[in-house]
Amino acid sequence: MASTNPAGEIRDTELYDALSQRYLSYALSTITARSLPDVRDGLKPVHRRVLWAMRELRLDPAAAFRKCAKVVGDVMGDYHPHGDQAIYEALVRLAQDFAQRYPLIDGQGNFGNIDGDNAAAMRYTESRMTAVAQALLEGIGDDTVDFRPSYDGTKQEPVVLPARLPNLLANGATGIAVGMATSIPPHNLGELVDGLRLIIRQPDCSTDDLLQHVQGPDFPTGGVLVETPENIRQAYATGRGSFRLRARWTKETLPLGAYQIVVTEIPYLVPKSRLVERIALLLEEKKLPLLADMREESAETVRLVFEPKTRNVDPEVLMESLFRASDLETRIPLNMNVLDASGAPRVMSLKEAMRAFLDHRLEVLERRSRARLAEIERRLHVLSGFLIAYLNIDEVIRIIRFDDHPKKALMARFDLSDEQAEAILNLRLRALHKLEQLAIEKETAELEAERKKLNALLADPAKRWQAIDKELVQLAREFGRDTKLGARRTEIGQPPGELAMPVHALVEREPVTVLCSDKGWIRAVKGHNLPLADQRYKEGDGPRFAVEAWTTDRLLVFADTGRFYTLGVDKLPGGRGMGEPLKLMIDLPNEAEILTLLPYREGGKLLLIASDGRGFVTSQDEAAAQTRAGKQVMTVGEGAKARWCVALGSGADAVGLLGDNRKLLVLPIEEIPELQRGRGVILQKYKDGALADMKMLTLASGLSWQSGTRNRTEPDLAQWRTGRGTSGKMAPTGFPQKPVRFP
Repeated sequence: MASTNPAGEIRDTELYDALSQRYLSYALSTITARSLPDVRDGLKPVHRRVLWAMRELRLDPAAAFRKCAKVVGDVMGDYHPHGDQAIYEALVRLAQDFAQRYPLIDGQGNFGNIDGDNAAAMRYTESRMTAVAQALLEGIGDDTVDFRPSYDGTKQEPVVLPARLPNLLANGATGIAVGMATSIPPHNLGELVDGLRLIIRQPDCSTDDLLQHVQGPDFPTGGVLVETPENIRQAYATGRGSFRLRARWTKETLPLGAYQIVVTEIPYLVPKSRLVERIALLLEEKKLPLLADMREESAETVRLVFEPKTRNVDPEVLMESLFRASDLETRIPLNMNVLDASGAPRVMSLKEAMRAFLDHRLEVLERRSRARLAEIERRLHVLSGFLIAYLNIDEVIRIIRFDDHPKKALMARFDLSDEQAEAILNLRLRALHKLEQLAIEKETAELEAERKKLNALLADPAKRWQAIDKELVQLAREFGRDTKLGARRTEIGQPPGELAMPVHALVEREPVTVLCSDKGWIRAVKGHNLPLADQRYKEGDGPRFAVEAWTTDRLLVFADTGRFYTLGVDKLPGGRGMGEPLKLMIDLPNEAEILTLLPYREGGKLLLIASDGRGFVTSQDEAAAQTRAGKQVMTVGEGAKARWCVALGSGADAVGLLGDNRKLLVLPIEEIPELQRGRGVILQKYKDGALADMKMLTLASGLSWQSGTRNRTEPDLAQWRTGRGTSGKMAPTGFPQKPVRFP
């Protein structure tokens, strides 16, 4: 009795097991049937089905164009059970000469452009195959590859194409599967042929040997490859890496010593319109201070014109700033993750991928040879029956004329097979002349010679590899470097050296005043000579530092831990708000106190002094840090802290040091040693207490201070120059008692 359960069979299954099984099935389907290309023909299933459907429609290079809607409809209805837009997008990409190094489809109509515009609807565009696609399909009717039923079982489709050319590397591939992806840039077919022939001659050749022929990717949009040879070798040896690609540019000289930069080729897969918009935005935001203007003068070819701010701008520096800020320089990834001959995904090296193609071509050659041998055997069998018929033509005619069952009679009378007897009965009367017999004898001799040659080919591996080598030579003649299509487009350039990029090449130079509050909130207000009293701070906060600088400057931040930090002034928040906490920009400990902010000056000197009277002179170059963690320059002793950081070079030639005990020591700067880093030397000695204050001064002018409402000066400081490392002497008469600080 039939089950009354409308849901059918119900099985109890753990949710985890059910989800795992279904997700695994989905992942395998995505990997093997949608996203990863086959290493043998370099195609994903949708591309392979598009080409197969076009072959079925006889859309070879000499045929008339057909509507893309017709092709997409046949692909979707017979072979590819997915959306028409997905199929059409795959077809369009195969026709774009800026996306495919060797286009597989010849398109008529709007198939998109390098600006990033989409193709017209499929009802407006037409297509047919190119000679390259025809080469991929060549020999597919000679039992060279396996076929399988289509998704609905009504048609047969090829599992893989015979692929007379290495399409995987020639055109490249990209795809994202579940948990894995592939990214293979296109290469020059002529170079690939040379590399394949090298593998045939030297199966044990190394990656370095291959790179003597395969120099690197060859992109349809040209450009200049500036990756280092070591990185290229490593990428091809492992199947993973990346390539640095730059736009091609030239310098055009103008009257009166002026010039302009013209970019004629942009990096692969960079939409030109998006590139132009990005550079225009950078110009508007004043992030390209060396660039005055940009013009888009492209027509059939790319032409982007860049005008420098002045004729004195170095064109190399200008282009370096553009390369760093825009997509005029990109990195093209290499991830040679493909399906091998067994259908398993794995990452292959360059040699493994090329070897897999050669193994595929060897299998195609063997299958084609065996299929041709079987065809020859059948034809020779039929021809032998024809010869028997011609030698006994009268008897054959009599049997056919008078016998009720001529086929059986012929088979019995002349010991013929069913196939031979059927062929004789199908002969037309006009073929029963003497010349036809001679033609049969000639064809028989030719077929026997071909059979002998094929048997020798299948028996000798060396001859098979020679045949494949000849195929590669012919391939180079059709699509190699001497042809218009095969000429290398991407220049192999030298890796750029460490070009010294001045900061003003990347940042507009403008005057700013850096304000830092008591609680460490920092900002940069435009302009110098600001009315500091008018500046606003958060409630409960107030001013502390005000440093005039330029947006191209770097700011040195010195903490009482003896550590320096460096900030780009252009990276500081603007002056419209209250700024941002300094501790969010640098790794400053919570208990640390900021002592000094000053602009970095190359070659400048700094005097560092700690609370225990130790100090030294160091270079600003040594103080400049490269990371937000800063650089430890002054090592402070136990219980001591860094207290002063003063820039030298303002005319002062001595420093006055005042201890808690009111003893004063005047020390010429020249007596203080210069160190890169460390604890420093003892400048002033204390029995009990520490350094209370310091002041830079000029020996010739003496020491000045304010006493009440009067300014007092001690011109002769000889008695306080007791030498480095001493305690000094009591401060001059009239010096303030408390607090013991220089006014």
